Amino acid sequence: MRTPLQGGLPPIDAVAGAVVEIACDESGFSGTNLLHSTAPVITHASVDLGVDEAVGLITALRSGFRFSPHEFKSGQFLRGAGAAEALEWFLGALRGRASVHLVDKEFFLVIRIVDLLLTEPSYVAGTRLAQDHRPAALALYRAGRAAGSDWGVFLAAFVDLVRTKRRHPDHRTVQRFFEARDALARTGPGTEAAAVLDGLSPARVWSVVTRLDNDDRSIPPPLEPLLPALAETVLTWSQGQRQVLVTHDEQSALTADRLTRLQRALADHRTPPAAGTVGALPAGVSPLAGLVMVDSRDNPRVQVADLLAGVARRSTAARNDALLQPLLSPTSLHDPDR
Repeated sequence: MRTPLQGGLPPIDAVAGAVVEIACDESGFSGTNLLHSTAPVITHASVDLGVDEAVGLITALRSGFRFSPHEFKSGQFLRGAGAAEALEWFLGALRGRASVHLVDKEFFLVIRIVDLLLTEPSYVAGTRLAQDHRPAALALYRAGRAAGSDWGVFLAAFVDLVRTKRRHPDHRTVQRFFEARDALARTGPGTEAAAVLDGLSPARVWSVVTRLDNDDRSIPPPLEPLLPALAETVLTWSQGQRQVLVTHDEQSALTADRLTRLQRALADHRTPPAAGTVGALPAGVSPLAGLVMVDSRDNPRVQVADLLAGVARRSTAARNDALLQPLLSPTSLHDPDR
């Protein structure tokens, strides 16, 4: 027996005005296990196919390339006979109808350090709407990766610092974080990265940790990359001029409370329409119209998104892949030089 679907934020009223309906799924999501996962990146894929279109695409893959229903997952898809030809056909069929947002988990942690500990925490953290400190985060990421073992210790100390399943703030975790910060600073990370490390104030860090431990839900969950990935997906499809209605495979991270806060944050931080487009969302209207949870086994649109996400994650050179490149979001969360 299947358990009832959890989470989501279905629209209260019928969606009016310009709207695009997309189906989404992810690959590589490991919850808060960001440093010790076998998947160093997360891919969040979205398609705007109709149900009949998705069924037709899946049927074509199974009939034309002889994939059975039990093989319709990205691992088997990429290893199957005729995989190269099938992949070229699949990605070509989705051009202009799909998007993939890629998140490097280690880079995500650096963005979280900057956006949560150096600025006022917000649900738009980790998106194009909070890029003022992105150059500093990128400098710290690059310097840290060149610093050796002190870098891993620093990131692990941050993860331990912001875990929320504690009874009360723990001075020891704050102390370990700053000890790791100081050790990293001694490696000579460069002027810009050193400034980020120096800006980490004990009083500020303690304030944020206390708010987290007191269940201050105005702070986005620090170790949940799926929320900013979803936000970026919505912003990509909205283009500042239409709302986006999301159908998503069930994910425990996408609770109604978090989605409501994300919806409001996106309404408060509107972006202008993309160049060359006409019209804009009215003031106070969020680009996120709502999100409906489904079981991917019952939804061919989500199945296509699932396959695309898995293919993109398992392609080790996805960012340089000529077939995948047109589908990758330019605001993906990774070092653009890697």
